[in-house]
Amino acid sequence: MENETATAPQLAALADTDINWDRLDKARFHIIGAILFTVQSALIHPTAVVKTRMQVAGSGLSQMNGLSVFRHILKSDGTPGIYRGFGTSAVGSLPGRVLALTSLELSKDMMLKYTQGLNMPEATRVGVANGFAGMVSNLVSCVYFVPLDVVCQRLMVQGIPGSKPCTGPFDVIRKVLKAEGVRGMYRGFGLTAVTQSPAQALWLGAYGAAQHMIWRNLGYGDNVDKKPSHMEMVAVQATAGLQETLDLFAGACSSVITTPIDTIKTRLQVIDDYGVGRPSVLKTTKALLREDGWKGFYRGFGPRFLNMSFYGTTMIVTYEIIKRLSVKQA
Repeated sequence: MENETATAPQLAALADTDINWDRLDKARFHIIGAILFTVQSALIHPTAVVKTRMQVAGSGLSQMNGLSVFRHILKSDGTPGIYRGFGTSAVGSLPGRVLALTSLELSKDMMLKYTQGLNMPEATRVGVANGFAGMVSNLVSCVYFVPLDVVCQRLMVQGIPGSKPCTGPFDVIRKVLKAEGVRGMYRGFGLTAVTQSPAQALWLGAYGAAQHMIWRNLGYGDNVDKKPSHMEMVAVQATAGLQETLDLFAGACSSVITTPIDTIKTRLQVIDDYGVGRPSVLKTTKALLREDGWKGFYRGFGPRFLNMSFYGTTMIVTYEIIKRLSVKQA
């Protein structure tokens, strides 16, 4: 029964359906992960460029809808325009992806070992481990990705009033460090961590628990000799993926709540003309209110919703593929 803790044989059976850190070929895991997540990033990067330009522009682009901004960028800059900053993001993300994937799997493995033997339903235990891993991974990743985000977003908005002209990523880093030191590279760190970490924990936790319960209901928690077929793997992943329909709805609600925070964060990381001294959340908020009123906090909502929805519905599938392609060969 689901309210009983799993026995050792049951855990052995479930090991064939849940690929943990000790079963992975680490080199293959990181190489395949870097490739597939880079492809995923390439597909959604244009939405990030459109969103960022709409959030930062004082007028003009900010008053247009996302599709119009996309067409405007294509017309003025061609395809390279909608991929501004992608090269820096793709190359710069490689070490960050290793950090994120490693911290995710290690923290999940640690929590599974820590909770082993506790009197709790196994699905709850798996959900807690996945949720904890999601939060830890996101917090660790922020240390690396926030500075990269600052650099990439400044490249995305080149030519917009309020942004400083830069010739490339190293020029961005040099100018930010000269003006503010290391602190300048971590603008928006708090806002990023506060908005992303809880969402990542809830999402991964719910997915992990749902997938575990499906396998149990198929009998893999009770029969150690029963091995899942490839078709069963795909079917279970697709069934657990039905949660992504709910995630899509949750993503819409989350976008409504977090877009104002994201708009403030983006402008905080990019614009330097809010007066004397280092830009702050308060200065950025006041400037946005002066420019556009409360509706200004929802600039770029459409492109951001598309970005979050596509990422949310493809991330877990991509991650599962990476793990299954990275299992150690017997």
